[in-house]
Amino acid sequence: MTDDLIDRVRLLRTPGIGPITYRQLIRRFGSPAAALDAVPDLARRGGGRPPALFGRAQAEREVGQVQALGARYLVLGQGLYPPPLAELDDAPPLVVAKGQLSLLERPAVAIVGARNASAAACRFARMLAHDLSEAGLLVVSGLARGIDAAAHDGAIDGGTVGVVAGGIDIFYPPENRARQEAMFARGLVLAEMPPGTEPRARHFPYRNRIIAGMSLGTVVVEAAPRSGSLITARLAAEAGREVLAVPGFPLDPRAQGCNQLIRDGATLIQNAADVIEAIQPGSAGARTRPADPPAPSVVREDPQAVSLVQELLGPSPVAVDEIVRQSGLSSGDVQLALLELDLAGRLDQHAGGRVALRG
Repeated sequence: MTDDLIDRVRLLRTPGIGPITYRQLIRRFGSPAAALDAVPDLARRGGGRPPALFGRAQAEREVGQVQALGARYLVLGQGLYPPPLAELDDAPPLVVAKGQLSLLERPAVAIVGARNASAAACRFARMLAHDLSEAGLLVVSGLARGIDAAAHDGAIDGGTVGVVAGGIDIFYPPENRARQEAMFARGLVLAEMPPGTEPRARHFPYRNRIIAGMSLGTVVVEAAPRSGSLITARLAAEAGREVLAVPGFPLDPRAQGCNQLIRDGATLIQNAADVIEAIQPGSAGARTRPADPPAPSVVREDPQAVSLVQELLGPSPVAVDEIVRQSGLSSGDVQLALLELDLAGRLDQHAGGRVALRG
């Protein structure tokens, strides 16, 4: 239980500090300890009340829980943290992992789909996952009913990872308990939430970004329109990963999502060879994102930066580069001003690195 890990848990669990803000703080101050020291003053300079920092005793308790469960933390930019996942701007700074960590050395492909999937689709997902894992790929899914469960079952002997929406010690749905325990022993389970966290609806999109982010491509097998599987496919596309789909009968509502993906440009796949050809696993790791270097300075050159930046912000998201251009400030001053506004609870972060003033 190192001080660095304790400080990382404290920083991440402090209210108002999410993955993006965490990364900005580490980039600017160089270490979680220095970032923790700086947070109260940054929030005050942004015009807000300093957040209540997550206590050291609380962080030690969480780390102790993880260790008692036989799990460990994967730290962004260190060790076995999946390089493709680290490329995301909102990559989770800490991931709790339990199982065969060596599986993370393999290139990964996600298989997702409907919870109420047809028997034929489950059979196909199970066969596809088996063939992909036998070919040396790591099969990633979300430990849900239907397609997810079938994918894990097909790849359990060859290599599979389940990403859960709650804590690593929570079995959801309950009937998946035996499957998840088997994956602790023979596969791998990942969780962004701390132990004991019951999954809530808002947690599932966060889980989906991990599934899509750590994979070179996402295969969708049966999905209704506006389903969680299509959210995962969208996140994969936004991350620059391949989106692949299994075609289905047009009159089956469970096939409409996949057929729509194919119509919109997703790769049609019929077997494992199609998937391997599309994702080109030989290039895995070629795009590894280096760890963020600390900023050269934490001193703001223009004392009016917060006021100038706030004047340019409104309820509509705008790119940070546009703020830099219109303000005439240095990029460093704008980034620091945005960080101060964020910690003061006055900034909303949007996709694509855009920001807006919180109403």
